[in-house]
Amino acid sequence: MPPLFKVVPKKGEGIYLYDEKALEDYRKKHKENFTLQRYKGLGEMDAEQLWETTLDPERRVLKKVEIEDARLASEVTELLMGSDVAPRRNFIHEHAREAVIDA
Repeated sequence: MPPLFKVVPKKGEGIYLYDEKALEDYRKKHKENFTLQRYKGLGEMDAEQLWETTLDPERRVLKKVEIEDARLASEVTELLMGSDVAPRRNFIHEHAREAVIDA
């Protein structure tokens, strides 16, 4: 699982934070200024950062994902990733309130 943030204090090495709670805790403990980088996806990382956070077996964080209904998951994936815009738009409008953002 890639991190959401990288914080770099004025003095010291940067660390990766994986959720909003970790960022909140960091801010409470570290009152000095720091640089904050928000990652929205893996494409924003350079090769070294990708290795450090996602690929290195010694440091990466893995989450187990279980799919209860593979057929439904496949259909929804095809709907959301397909080229037909109208069904995708309808799905998003129908399910927008169910979304969990940055959880």
